[in-house]
Amino acid sequence: MNHKFAPASIRAIVFDFDGTLARLNIDFSVMRSSIRNLMEDFQIPEGGIADLHILEMIDAVGVYLKELRPADAAVFRSRAHELVIKMEIAAADEGALLDGTRMLLAELAARSIRTGVVTRNCRIAVLKVFPDIAHHCQAFLTRDDTEHVKPHPDHLRSALRALGVLPDEAIMVGDHPQDILLGRETGTYTVGVLTGHSGREDLRSAHADLIIDKALDIINICF
Repeated sequence: MNHKFAPASIRAIVFDFDGTLARLNIDFSVMRSSIRNLMEDFQIPEGGIADLHILEMIDAVGVYLKELRPADAAVFRSRAHELVIKMEIAAADEGALLDGTRMLLAELAARSIRTGVVTRNCRIAVLKVFPDIAHHCQAFLTRDDTEHVKPHPDHLRSALRALGVLPDEAIMVGDHPQDILLGRETGTYTVGVLTGHSGREDLRSAHADLIIDKALDIINICF
């Protein structure tokens, strides 16, 4: 979906978390290396697995092991997720909300716009950075809260159901092309922000409906 905003039709905004509302400073290269080292411990050939996103890498190895060495599958998954969670929590200890995040959510609430967060991060890490998130958002879904984590559309669809809105009544806001593709596949409007690791061209290539410097700008630009 690549269309003009119709502010009067917008009833909800769903945000990505890391890079959009907060900065966790997760070193994904180190995280990926840790999972690859664990794969070596389990004698897993990398093949195309190493090119996947980290959570998908773990799932793919789990499927591989379940077929060949079922007893190792659960052990690998457990150890891999422990590594990921440990790194996320360590990053969250040093992380913080981006300036204006609470102001943004309060202002949207004042304008009767419902808000939600969908994130691939674990719940513990998000709550370390934003312990009162439930007071500011009506839907909060981490990877612990969904069977299919984004970019699978079920993650966003679950948030929209919790918010009680249709896709064309909502905006998906994120810093990564994945967030834009997620919104487009689900049928929401899409807004890319430049507070994460992706640049304007990356977000434009994903066909974001709008690209803004920071999430806070959505108040003045979209409404």
